[in-house]
Amino acid sequence: MERLRVLLLDAAPGELLDREVGRLLGHGLAVTLNLRRVADRPAARAAWAGRVDFADFDAFDETALIAQTVRDGSGYHAVKSRAGVPLRAAFLAAATDPALTGRLRVIGRAGAGTDHVDLDSAARHGVAVTHTPGSNANAVAEFALAQLLALTRDLPAHNGAAHQGRWSAPAAPATELSELTLGVIGLGRTGLALAERATALGLAVQGFSRRPAGAPVPRAESLTALLATSDVISLHLPLTPRTRNMIGRAELALMRPGSILLNTARGEIVDEEALADALGDPAHPLAAAAVDTFAHEHAAFASPLFGLPNALLTPHVAGMTRAAMSVAAVRCADHIASLLAGRPDGVPVVTA
Repeated sequence: MERLRVLLLDAAPGELLDREVGRLLGHGLAVTLNLRRVADRPAARAAWAGRVDFADFDAFDETALIAQTVRDGSGYHAVKSRAGVPLRAAFLAAATDPALTGRLRVIGRAGAGTDHVDLDSAARHGVAVTHTPGSNANAVAEFALAQLLALTRDLPAHNGAAHQGRWSAPAAPATELSELTLGVIGLGRTGLALAERATALGLAVQGFSRRPAGAPVPRAESLTALLATSDVISLHLPLTPRTRNMIGRAELALMRPGSILLNTARGEIVDEEALADALGDPAHPLAAAAVDTFAHEHAAFASPLFGLPNALLTPHVAGMTRAAMSVAAVRCADHIASLLAGRPDGVPVVTA
């Protein structure tokens, strides 16, 4: 009996690649490893030659992705993504073509969130979509704290001045964490992990979530109230039609004078044009922002925030710690294997 085939669009990095591939093989799956985003391709080939198949294509190029998927008419029963490769209607139609010997049945994301997948199209074609919620909660919470500390102490400006040989004393004393109120939007695993750590550091913490009450965090009555009574706002919620552009011009205008916005969630939750205009206006209450996620990423990376000195920008790396990526890779492999074997119990499956 032919083994079920899995295409790794972007494998876990470094030594974690071996653990991820080994886990999938251990489940009896046939693996095709895309080498395009692998740092040491010769080493990967040498380590896995004869045990896996190899491909080398840009998964973010939909034409190339479809070509690989339908090559030789074989297809794949599952695909796994880490960096959120867009899997849209055209790909899903091609990957589930009845003419293929292996039709797509499962999409796995090694990480939290499935906004990269056309869920409606996946449902129409009978494709289950799974991810690993909570696998990077601690990593993202720590990163948000790093953003907060960097901006409240103006570390990017001091670093830049020092590298230019300038002894640049602050124009005014910095504010200590115990003087600040942190507003957390989204009280899932990551939001709660941040709230716990921030409380331990002495910040007053409040949250806003549409989920039922029960989280051990004081709740603001509304988003408006949270924005108006917090010195720092941190976003920790998924991108959905409801949350897209949730933070726009009107919401930014409600923030406290001198406030800071942190976004480690999804870029399109914030209107980037509105954010750029706010940061470029000295009279606006928003003083600075730290952004790790953008509307356009990877090869299409572009943002109106480029060049703004009060915008701390990073390339979607908040969840990229060794522990988080290891958990995500192994858990995703297990989810894919369970769904392909018809054992969905305990596996998070996302629907439109």
